[in-house]
Amino acid sequence: MQNPKMMKQLQQMQTRMAKLQEELDEATVSGSAGGGAVTVTANGHQKILTVTIAPEALEEGAELLADMVLAACNDALDRSRELAAKQMGQLTAGLGLPPGLI
Repeated sequence: MQNPKMMKQLQQMQTRMAKLQEELDEATVSGSAGGGAVTVTANGHQKILTVTIAPEALEEGAELLADMVLAACNDALDRSRELAAKQMGQLTAGLGLPPGLI
């Protein structure tokens, strides 16, 4: 026999999870490198949305530009993961689950 209270809690959790997924899709974070010469924007699902390169960054040469793009991407993705972890922590707070389970 299923516990009606537990089923209701599960349904509420699924609803909140769907809302969280939408919020993460709409949220944006930015990472940069080279003092802002390269800026990368990602959403909360670690998807890169835009890459902006300042004209003066093009004068630095291909190798340095590639390094700046890579650093800016990693910065944006780190921020995106932090955002997702924070949101997930809020979702699971009060459920009594061990950290990192979901």
